[in-house]
This record gives sequence, C-alpha cells and structure tokens, in this order.
Amino acid sequence: MGKMATREAYGRTLQEIGADEKIVVFDADLAGSTNTGRFKKDFPERFFDMGIAEANMVACAAGMATCGKTAFVSSFAMFATERACEQIRNSVCYPRLNVKVCASHAGITVGEDGASHQCLEDLSIMRSLPNMTVLCPADAASARMAVKAAYENDGPFYVRLARLATDSVYGEFGEDVDFTLGKAHMVKDGTDVTIIACGYMVEQAVEALNILESEGISARLLDMHTIKPIDKEAIIKASNDTGCIVTCEEHSIIGGLGSAVAEVLVENAPCPMLRVGVKDEFGRSGTPGELMAYYHLTGADIADKAKQAIALKNK
Repeated sequence: MGKMATREAYGRTLQEIGADEKIVVFDADLAGSTNTGRFKKDFPERFFDMGIAEANMVACAAGMATCGKTAFVSSFAMFATERACEQIRNSVCYPRLNVKVCASHAGITVGEDGASHQCLEDLSIMRSLPNMTVLCPADAASARMAVKAAYENDGPFYVRLARLATDSVYGEFGEDVDFTLGKAHMVKDGTDVTIIACGYMVEQAVEALNILESEGISARLLDMHTIKPIDKEAIIKASNDTGCIVTCEEHSIIGGLGSAVAEVLVENAPCPMLRVGVKDEFGRSGTPGELMAYYHLTGADIADKAKQAIALKNK
C-alpha cells in the first residue's frame, strides 16, 4: 500500500465530485498546498482564490451557500479555524449553511514550519460550535469517504487534513471503504484495553497494537474518524468490554478527542482512561519524526500508556 497525504486525497476527491455544478471551491492563496488546485484546473469557473483573507473567504462561501451552492473552503487549519472563527460561527453554523471547511496542515506533523503553523486547537474549537460536524480521517481512503460524506450531507462540516503522507489503514485511494458518518470503525478487536485514535494517530496506534501483541496484550483499536457527533455507543461498549481506554490525537489534550471521549465515559460508563496528545503547550520546529518523539506521540508511547491503563484497571 502506498503513502498519500489526506490533503492530496481531498484534492483528488474534489476532482471526482466536481462535475456537480452546485460545488464551488474557495481557497486562501494556498491551492498548491491544500490541493484544491486540482479542482481549479478542471473547473476554473467555480474556483475562487480569495487571497490571504480567510474571514472574507468563509463569508463569501456562506453567501454562495444561501444561493443553493455546496461550498468547500480551504486553508491551513491554523488560519481556516482561528482567523475565520467568527465567520464560521455566525455566518455558517448559526444559519446552518452548506459550507464545508476542509483544513490542511493540522497538527505537529506540519514539521519545520513551527508553532505558528501547527494548529493544535482546531478540533476543540470546531466541536464546540452548534450544528458543526467534525471529521478527522486517518488515511487517503478514509479521507476520500469523509469528503464524500461532507458533500452528500447538508450543513456545516469541518474536515481535518494533514500535510504528511501516511500509510494506508483502510485501503488504497479510490476504494469505497467501511466509513459510516458518526460511527467509529473497529480496526482490530481486543479484550485488555481499548485504544481510540483519530487522524495520523491511527497509524501510530497500529504500531502500538503490534508492540502490545508481542507482549501478550490484546488491544482493541477504534478509529474515531467522526469527532462530532461522537460514537457514544462504541465508547460505552469499549469501557464495558475492556475496562480501560487510551485516546490518541495529534492535537492538544484539551478539548479534542480525549475530552470528547471523557465526557461520554463520565456520564455513562466510567473507567480508567489516559490520553496521548500534546500537553498544554505550543508546537516547535522540527521534522515530523522528531516532533512525534518529543511530544510522546509514537506507537511506543501509546503502548506504554495502554499498559499504564491496564495497571490502573487491575488495581
């Protein structure tokens, strides 16, 4: 299976669905990086480069949506969600318009661009907005299905995309994989601990499964590609079946996947739970591999957390 970044899968999927004349695409002078340039090449009359003006971009997309268009807007996650937060809130989510914010270069694997470009707060911001659906696909195949789900369902969507090419978890780009909006995908079943991951961290969690299996530990892995609405049923079942949970996200541990899972557990099925993610700090400049190790987000780190969770369960 080849590597492909989810941002590239996004661009290819826009090409795939672009024949629908209701689709319009907006970008903030980053079409080469976000991969919306593919849509621009095929459908230039429905592509709008708004320059470095994300707030205006979102407002214009909202206006198009009031006229019956399906609007996709793209920039780096840092700028799409934080420069344009007020417009996403008031112009998109409040009137529940059909705008899809598909933001690339999320998380620390942006790498050498450093803290100013490494968005670690976007999931927290977007999941707090009423009417917003939040997706964080793991690989190219699931990114394709996530973008198609956003296209096929009315209303505001946030799709988190990565710069770094990742291994295939589901299959090759172009395949229709097992992706159901709002439902976690069980990558592997297990009985001793459940690992719940999203985005690039699913690849790292697969590595953790191999480590744990070599030590005789049976781990369940759930890809929680839909952060909102989160799959409460799968979380509650995981708590009841395995007795402890580890969440993994390339995001701050405040407000993201870990927080969403904890909210479900505390109200429905409390169990020992530990979080793998960036602590309350900004990113740094470095290669993706260096940063994953520095922030303790590797497969080995996840495996260690899983063993700690099991120890807490057994106390």
